[in-house]
Amino acid sequence: MRKIFNIYQLVGHLSTFFDRMMTAADLPARLALKIFWGLDADAYQKFLTQAFAGIPQNFSGRLLEVPVGTGVLSLPVYRELDGADIFCLDYSNKMLDAAKERADQMNMRGVKFLQGDVADLPFADHFFDVVLSVNGFHVFPDKISAWAETYRVLRRGGIFCGCMYVKGENRRTDIFVNQFCDRQGFFSPPHETLASLEKILSDRYTRVEITNVESFAGFVCIK
Repeated sequence: MRKIFNIYQLVGHLSTFFDRMMTAADLPARLALKIFWGLDADAYQKFLTQAFAGIPQNFSGRLLEVPVGTGVLSLPVYRELDGADIFCLDYSNKMLDAAKERADQMNMRGVKFLQGDVADLPFADHFFDVVLSVNGFHVFPDKISAWAETYRVLRRGGIFCGCMYVKGENRRTDIFVNQFCDRQGFFSPPHETLASLEKILSDRYTRVEITNVESFAGFVCIK
């Protein structure tokens, strides 16, 4: 648990860097996206589309996002979901503080922010209509529990969706992940391939759709 805590705290300290990267905010960030992740401007927009493809239009049910990070990608999406009941969970308090501050700046008072562990979610069975995980499963140390818990809290017929890094799609990205992200503790191996991800999801869900943009796999699953 101490190792897990240290990993999430480290990621929290680098929240500003991740925000710039994930929003392609400036030239260095766009260059990094292109060099390390193979995402040019067009591919980056496809990445964003697949990350949130599973959220129904005009969604008004209960949604859990884990991890929310700083909310830099998801909060603009939630701003358009006036009738939804949104729960955002992260292990890092620093990430949560940044997400709360962003929500306040956007006048989003109805979103709930909780500190917690995806391996032991503090919610009842079948509680959510949608569970979203954007760039989470390549970070989670206890992936087996994370798959089980995100499934447990989703109602029958609900949607599990999001995106994650998968290996085997871009050699340069795989080297970067192996030599930097894994070694620095930003990511937690082992990592899935497109084929192994499809098997994991198909073993649990009744319908599975997987897409990919370079080394990012998008998934939309029906329980």
